[in-house]
Amino acid sequence: MNANEKLLVLADGSERTLMTADHLKEYMPDKMIRRIVLFHVASELPEELRELEECPDCSGLLEQAKRQANEAQRTIIQALEQSKKLLMAGGVPERSIEIKVQRAKNGVARDIIEEARKGYAAVVMRRRGLGTLQNVILGSVAFKLLQSLTFIPIILLGRAKNVKRLLLAVDASTNSLRAVDFVIDSLAGHADYEICVYHAVVGLGAISFDPVADAARTPQPGEDVDDDCIDVYKCKVGRLLLAVRDRLVAGGFDPRRISVKVSAGTNSRAAAIVKEAQDGGFGTIVMGRRGLSRVESFFMGRVSHAVVHEGKQLNVWVV
Repeated sequence: MNANEKLLVLADGSERTLMTADHLKEYMPDKMIRRIVLFHVASELPEELRELEECPDCSGLLEQAKRQANEAQRTIIQALEQSKKLLMAGGVPERSIEIKVQRAKNGVARDIIEEARKGYAAVVMRRRGLGTLQNVILGSVAFKLLQSLTFIPIILLGRAKNVKRLLLAVDASTNSLRAVDFVIDSLAGHADYEICVYHAVVGLGAISFDPVADAARTPQPGEDVDDDCIDVYKCKVGRLLLAVRDRLVAGGFDPRRISVKVSAGTNSRAAAIVKEAQDGGFGTIVMGRRGLSRVESFFMGRVSHAVVHEGKQLNVWVV
């Protein structure tokens, strides 16, 4: 992420907005100036009440909801100003922070998607907001955005603190390699991050992987990428992980803080990724939006989608 690129930070004025600001001020490199846009779409009605607009007997309820929404907007603007102060206290220059509030035009989710197309490097958002469905893992707007923001990386923040330990889940897909490059661009100046380059293998429970040793193996004549030999597969996986490690080192990360790991025997890649992050004390998971499977060409990919849902407390970057 270059210094002149922008982060679109979705803000709703809830406690989570302040938590987002607190997270970002720790995440921002000291010497890199980026533009942070604290963005809020003001809707006269909550998304879940819009269907009532067609009901003639609901006019009183709708007017009351609109008044409450207008009062909430004043509170939201105050929270955005407080978020700006938090960022400034963390060293972000005032000139690099913009508060942008607009009335809903085509619906909250559609308006956010339209804004995201205006030269932003990533969208930062929380899982839930101020709506009446806060007990749901992903709010209705957040869910729509995860399915629709296919053209831009999403930084989805949970309650996990930024502990500078990152699990980079990779495969050989294009999106996975983009995720690696996004980490390099986004965390330039943060060589103190600890990164685990991780790959989960479905099945093969009795097979152990040693990426460094496996990568050093010399394939026998006639073995190619389509060979079913386990040793060849292990070699491919090992070389992939070491290539990612080398890419990170070339991007400025400390090789002593980069590890590689393969887990086999799982029935679910998503569950293995989340478990590794939780057990290893990683606050953030980074992964590609879609993997190699044809099934994952739909929406955001079944594995990344499952990681978002199962890693409820974790920060998840979907690239």
